[in-house]
Amino acid sequence: MNEPLVLVTGGTGFIAQHCMLALLREGYRVRTTVRSPGRELEVRSNLKTGGIDPGDRLSFVTADLNDDHGWAEAVAHCTYVLHGASPTPSGHHAQEKDWIEPAVGGNLRVLRAARDAGVQRVVLTSAFGAICAGHPPLGRPFNETDWSNLTGHVWPYQKSKTLAERAAWEFIAREGQGLELSAINPTAVLGPVLGADYSHSIQLITRMLNGQRGCPKLNCGFVDVRDVADLHLRAMTHPGAKGERFLATAGESLWLIEVAKVLRRRMGAAGSKAPTWELPNWLVRLWARRNPSLRGMATLLGRNMNATSEKATRLLGWTPRSSEEAIVATAESLLRLGLVNSASEAS
Repeated sequence: MNEPLVLVTGGTGFIAQHCMLALLREGYRVRTTVRSPGRELEVRSNLKTGGIDPGDRLSFVTADLNDDHGWAEAVAHCTYVLHGASPTPSGHHAQEKDWIEPAVGGNLRVLRAARDAGVQRVVLTSAFGAICAGHPPLGRPFNETDWSNLTGHVWPYQKSKTLAERAAWEFIAREGQGLELSAINPTAVLGPVLGADYSHSIQLITRMLNGQRGCPKLNCGFVDVRDVADLHLRAMTHPGAKGERFLATAGESLWLIEVAKVLRRRMGAAGSKAPTWELPNWLVRLWARRNPSLRGMATLLGRNMNATSEKATRLLGWTPRSSEEAIVATAESLLRLGLVNSASEAS
């Protein structure tokens, strides 16, 4: 087989699996990393749900972003690397450093291995959180020239994504030795779920379908995971993508109550439990006093988070599905896989 080999890190991830599907459809051979070899069957099963049985065109390497072991093997003979793996700490005792250190260290570990193996280009899955956080209202859509202001109120996740992406660009400038880098910064990623282990953004739709009582007055951009994968592939090979960031969002941002209205309008009986009213800001702030995990959200109440992906459209010819299509595809997949509760639940 002479097809180029592409490493996709973090093979259990939602975006990673859709990137693998896109690569396999385009004829690439794919290698992916998992922290536990026991998850290979799960990944293969999810790819079959997505319509592809990769057989021996997909291989696995066990590697952890917190450890050097396995990364030389993972990148060996690869032409490209799509790097989206990032550890997500859990538990009440997780501290800011538990987010930042593995995100920054993991990026540098992958970039060093890619450089040393002669990889042509790495496409980094960053986040809108590296662009939008800590700013006063801008009066314009966010774009790729914006970086999160870490002197403001920033969640640990947003801070980790910002510092990790900055570290990647600094590495390329100082030590890259010809290794190319592009970055993709998606807003909230929706789209077809392939299994029960899905991303945080999907939980927005799950909670609404399960009967969430109301929507905080929060604004968000959305993008379909299939289009995020398509943008990764375009950034991987397009000459104009070298050294560039690309913000991935589909059209205007939406208030969460608008998302609920889409579900009620498009999903029939399955969408009937979606919220019909917007929670007052004072109530959300009151909850945030009692629940520290909500404090970051409280700072975003009423703020327009609109962003533009004009650059990706202009430079790479990227044309994403609408936000509404992404919302409906998410809901349909959750229902198809039996991942929505039959009984109403509060959130």
